[in-house]
Amino acid sequence: MTALPAVAEQLRHRRPGFSLPRPFYTDPDYYRQDLELLFYRTWLFAGHTCELPSRGHYLTLQVGEYPILVVRGGDGEIRAFHNSCRHRGSLVCTAARGKAARLVCPYHQWSYGLDGQLMRGRRMGEDFDPAIYALKPVHARCMGGLMFVCIAATPPDFAPFQAAAEAYFAPHRLAGAKVAFEETIVEQGNWKLVWENNRECYHCAGNHPELCRTFPEAPTFAGVEGPMRDPVVMAHWQRCEAGGLPSRFRLSDDGQHRVVRMPLLGDAVSYTMSGAAAVGRPLGEPALPRIGTLMLYHYPSVWCHVLGDHACTFQVLPLGPRTTQLTTRWLVPKDAVEGVDYQLDELTRVWRATNDQDRRVVQDNQRGIDSPVYEPGPYAPEDESGVEQFVAWYCAAMRQALPVAEPVRLFA
Repeated sequence: MTALPAVAEQLRHRRPGFSLPRPFYTDPDYYRQDLELLFYRTWLFAGHTCELPSRGHYLTLQVGEYPILVVRGGDGEIRAFHNSCRHRGSLVCTAARGKAARLVCPYHQWSYGLDGQLMRGRRMGEDFDPAIYALKPVHARCMGGLMFVCIAATPPDFAPFQAAAEAYFAPHRLAGAKVAFEETIVEQGNWKLVWENNRECYHCAGNHPELCRTFPEAPTFAGVEGPMRDPVVMAHWQRCEAGGLPSRFRLSDDGQHRVVRMPLLGDAVSYTMSGAAAVGRPLGEPALPRIGTLMLYHYPSVWCHVLGDHACTFQVLPLGPRTTQLTTRWLVPKDAVEGVDYQLDELTRVWRATNDQDRRVVQDNQRGIDSPVYEPGPYAPEDESGVEQFVAWYCAAMRQALPVAEPVRLFA
């Protein structure tokens, strides 16, 4: 029995400035609608182009029910496919990442080219036509060294996001960086709670002592309209833009993505315990010192911090109504040498601690919402304006998708 009518009714009557009703965070049928109406229809962060440095490099990810394969082809292009063999459906690539001259299904050794075309199906008979058994494609696009995929037959237009964000990312040259460390954790909470927690620093002073050494907890930094009223932020934008770095707050018309460059506390230049740079080489070619952090979010799957010396990306993938996977990647210049240009513990300490603290926060939040006495509570007007912005986007995106009640049509 579909939850669609109940979801539609509650979205129509959602009270602005308040958290969502309990089923949005707990109910398996509501979670299914999140997948069908949102995750299966929009662009999702898949990783970094530098993770696929040459032909045959691939990575895999799971989006709801759909295993996805992203690979760099012989022509240098990045493509994505459904990771399901056209023979009997087995996973073609079972590892999280790897490199192969061809994509060979380990079950019966059907062999696919890096363009997804079936090259060989063993002993299938004279009438067998391999041309009609290519891997099913998934839309793939890249922006500023970040890779995105969309499994819908007709994806949303990627161009507005690319036009808005690419100039901000260009000076950092993430396509020429490398992943120094990657960590995946599972948070025992609904994916929306992971995002709500990210979109405010109202909780930071009481939960994130490491992060608060360098990142301001003021609502003017974490909120939606506050930055434009903060003279420190405005001065930072003016200085950075005079040096050729796009910096001012930019929010898409539909609220799905935002990009802005924000100052860190005092003389801090990086997310370290001292505030000093974690890496002795610059990331790309930023024109200035003390550029702060370039912050991007693109709902529902990624937020980023890009600094002068390194970058962190945070990938959100739902695993169930009360379970979310968060993968964090730390990127450094390609020629940076561990133990010489950076110490891995110093590079990762702040965000590993913060992620673990947020895991507890989200879990406790979920456990409280699981209580039958939970009811939506009010957001703090300034400190949680970013949370309200996220929830308002979510409700609008879901409402826009509601007229199509059946599951989204995917590639045939």
